[in-house]
Amino acid sequence: MSFEQSRGDLLAREGRLPSERVALVDLLDRLLAGGVVVSGDLVLSIADIDLVRISIHALITSIRDD
Repeated sequence: MSFEQSRGDLLAREGRLPSERVALVDLLDRLLAGGVVVSGDLVLSIADIDLVRISIHALITSIRDD
C-alpha cells in the first residue's frame, strides 16, 4: 500500500514548518493585534473599455479598551 505524504508533513520534518496546527482564529488574532493593511483594485472591462473600477485601501486592527 502506497502512502503519499502532504507537503506540510514534509516541511514540518525539515523544521521549516511548526508541527502543530494553528487555528484560523489564532492566526487572525495575531494579525489583528499588529494590524493588517488590505489593498486591491478590481476593473471590469469589455473590449478594452473600463466599465467599473473598484479600489480598496483599508487598515484593519483590533480595538482594546484598557
